[in-house]
Amino acid sequence: MRLFSANIQICFFLPRFLLNCLFSCLFSSVASASPQGGPIQWQDWSEDAFTQARTENKLVLLNLEAVWCHWCHVMDQKTYGNPEVAALIKQHYIPIKVDHDARPDLANQYRDYGWPATIFLDAQGTDLVKRAGYIQPDNFARLLNAIVADPTPERAAQQKVPDKFALEPQLQPKVLTELLARHRNLYDSELGGLKSSLKTLDRDHVEYALLQARRGDVFETQVAQKTIKASFALVDPEWGGIYQYSTHGDWQHAHFEKIMTSQAGFLRIYALAYQQFGDAEYLKQAHAIVQYLGDFLTAPSGAFYTSQDADLNQGEKATEYFALTDRARRSQGIPRIDQNIYARENGMAIEALAALYEASGDPSHLRIATTAANVIRQTHQRADGGFRHSAADKSGQYPELYLGDTLYMGAAFLQLHKVTGERIWLAQAERCGRYIASHFKADTAGFLSGLRRPNFPVQPVRHIEENIKATRFLNLLGHYTGEETIHRAAAHGMRYLATTEIALGRIEDSGILIAAEELTRPPPHYTIVGKRNSVDGKKIFAVGLAEAGWYKRIEWWDKTEGPLRNSDVTYPDFDKPAGYICIERLCSAPAFTQDRYRELVNRLIHPTR
Repeated sequence: MRLFSANIQICFFLPRFLLNCLFSCLFSSVASASPQGGPIQWQDWSEDAFTQARTENKLVLLNLEAVWCHWCHVMDQKTYGNPEVAALIKQHYIPIKVDHDARPDLANQYRDYGWPATIFLDAQGTDLVKRAGYIQPDNFARLLNAIVADPTPERAAQQKVPDKFALEPQLQPKVLTELLARHRNLYDSELGGLKSSLKTLDRDHVEYALLQARRGDVFETQVAQKTIKASFALVDPEWGGIYQYSTHGDWQHAHFEKIMTSQAGFLRIYALAYQQFGDAEYLKQAHAIVQYLGDFLTAPSGAFYTSQDADLNQGEKATEYFALTDRARRSQGIPRIDQNIYARENGMAIEALAALYEASGDPSHLRIATTAANVIRQTHQRADGGFRHSAADKSGQYPELYLGDTLYMGAAFLQLHKVTGERIWLAQAERCGRYIASHFKADTAGFLSGLRRPNFPVQPVRHIEENIKATRFLNLLGHYTGEETIHRAAAHGMRYLATTEIALGRIEDSGILIAAEELTRPPPHYTIVGKRNSVDGKKIFAVGLAEAGWYKRIEWWDKTEGPLRNSDVTYPDFDKPAGYICIERLCSAPAFTQDRYRELVNRLIHPTR
């Protein structure tokens, strides 16, 4: 078992984006054995499975797979299809198979172990052993026997949760210094991206670089531009869309799965980069992602599917297939699309498309985003404002209620409000914020990935990326609404992130730097006062949209709609549209033309220009 333990120790010190299919590249043998799952009778993740384990004095085997993952298919066919392995599992284990996209709470709890993730637990829900990636049949059989002989939890398998969390929602100076050093030192100045054997776009790392580049930092400008341009190698030249990552320490050895997390994450960064630098290549590559979403991952309703498989034939590598032209590919067939429609993935896509509209002004992106938003509201939203993961499950108090669904839909609604000024979107974002604050707050600090389930042996955990997103969303939402409970919820998330063991627990966490900075200052506040049908008002509003960066508050106050949700600034009445810009405790005079408003914005926001 020492060999496997060594792999896990390595896993703890790699960046988060490298953890998917982490050790797949170490194994190359592929076989087509028995049908998927073979004779193993897989069960769902449920209380019944653990009850059976206790009754039959067995251990629990959790096979957490990704339906798009090549090595998950190989392990199904070759390892779980092996008669010896199947017999051992039947004798000693209660086997559970879970699609990690369908259960984001489990994905967040075990994503450090890559896909496929193999988790062994006792009947009381205690983690015993965790393994990442494909395991050959002989090795797996030995592992199964070894765990039965000694079911003592491995040290690496235990969740490390601090006993105490930060008392204040801010980083200690030493922690801040260390995070800044990691951000800069881990940059690969030769190839772009982070120094790693797997290359992808670490979105928080690049977004923090964009923030510093706006302040004139030459080094951070290089970090952002070189990394983004290097990532274009992951764009499928025939169909568009983003491959998840590249192996071999370069950008030329792509793994071909296309998951919504990557599509939306890259699209949002490309939009922010185009807004900031104006480089047409950023917009071109963003359009390639949008084209892919439209051609492959859009349902007839206008909502979005989840992913596309890496393999044309499951378990067989598709390198030659993806080197073909569009026509040649289609003549052989198309890799399977996961047609599940999840609120979480749709929220990511909607927010990214609305960000692209903000950067480009192309109304087609906004139409796609609003269509999907309205569909998910109808199919996935609960009466109390929260979102189910999928539309199918409408029963029970606990199933399918995860933080990510309400969080990412809330962020999407807030982005739609930002780019349109329409109050319906802010009201929806506020409902999501309130739901998160009332349902997912963990004790002391942070937010849990799912709802607690009484008497269930495994409870949801906090996940750093979700807490970064929740903290940033709630903080900006609080400025739009003026709601103190939402501000307090943002601080609750930041106290988790500011805890030293959390902030420094991974190799790099630029997202924590972004969240910490945003909580220390209000966003620039752009307000247009006037009728919505005013041509001049629309031109003034466009100035705020054109300003680079996500962290900003843009509002259009048509007084016929009633007061603003947060009336923290008093504006005089004029007989024509007027624009204002406020920063900290300073507000500009009114501007009645687009050029004058741009001049005032530059004077306050960009005094060195």
